[in-house]
Amino acid sequence: MSTNKSTRSTILDDIRNSLGAATTEPDAGWQALPRNYKRAGALTAAERLHLLEDRLVDYDAAVYHCNESEIAANVAKILTARRKTRLAIPAGLPAAWLPEGFEFIEADVLAAGALDKLDGTVSAATLAIAETGTILLQTRPGQGPRKLSLVPDSLLTIVFVSDVVETVPEAFDRIRNTAALPTTFISGPSATADIEMTRIKGVHGPRTLDVLLVN
Repeated sequence: MSTNKSTRSTILDDIRNSLGAATTEPDAGWQALPRNYKRAGALTAAERLHLLEDRLVDYDAAVYHCNESEIAANVAKILTARRKTRLAIPAGLPAAWLPEGFEFIEADVLAAGALDKLDGTVSAATLAIAETGTILLQTRPGQGPRKLSLVPDSLLTIVFVSDVVETVPEAFDRIRNTAALPTTFISGPSATADIEMTRIKGVHGPRTLDVLLVN
């Protein structure tokens, strides 16, 4: 396996080679499919933000608002309320966002077992989708590898209001240039139900989700 390619790219290349070159390009039928679904939103910025918050709260996430100069103070307030003291952070997260009195551990290279022993993660976000109440994270500075948002029991993510879009197509347009990066879509805290419909949190990801919306 080439060290210059990700495991994902290598697997996809192997699948394409197995299927044959003809499958690497979309066929005429696929190209002819109608794409007249809604691609752009019509809400005002305030309405878009209200919709995002409504969706997030409905999914059992906690939502907070602040100005950029107040990020560290609000991070401290949220972590204190959650009783979190040892937090994973991705490489590249701005130091100005991190308050004193907590242990922040740059955790990109930590194994899952070590991550699981931390109280949670503080991370930036690529964008948020109002219509679906979804936070989108990518493997890039300030957000880190997917395991940071999936293994620890709590996630606090910082989203700038300028990075809130209304629709899913708008989100994909925004990440067109970084679409090859591993990407995680988070719609509320992790939850699932067994065959008896007993709802359980924290099975596939963080049990609690806090979203700090920054003006």
